[in-house]
Amino acid sequence: MSLDSVQLPKVSLAETLFTLFLRLVALGCFWSGLNYWALLVGYSYGGIARFDLLPVPWRVVATTLAVTYPVAALGLWLLVSWGPVIWVVAAATEIVMYGYYTQVFGEKPLILILHGMVAVVFVLFRAVIARQRYRQAHAARNDLP
Repeated sequence: MSLDSVQLPKVSLAETLFTLFLRLVALGCFWSGLNYWALLVGYSYGGIARFDLLPVPWRVVATTLAVTYPVAALGLWLLVSWGPVIWVVAAATEIVMYGYYTQVFGEKPLILILHGMVAVVFVLFRAVIARQRYRQAHAARNDLP
């Protein structure tokens, strides 16, 4: 092998699975964004919940999530660092909606559980990947002359 050839680091199984996980979450975010857009334009619920007929709290939250979810989906799909951050903003918005303001937005415990599960899986993946990188760096440092 010549000195000018590029050496790419080997991608671990955890990193590959993490990529798959992020892309699945991206698809879920895109679907959620489409659902909020369908609500706002009157496509869902027979048109009785379009933007001009919604109460003000729903207008604010549905509009925010209709924009935030597709942006989060794009960031997660492209594996950029801001993707999970935007997802956290959208998830936190829904957690506050359906967890604390149930008198206004109703109860959707499944959404709360799903957001919690995604967050836990995300943190576990990041911990495993960080541990692998630490071990690789430690092993490389011990191999030095």
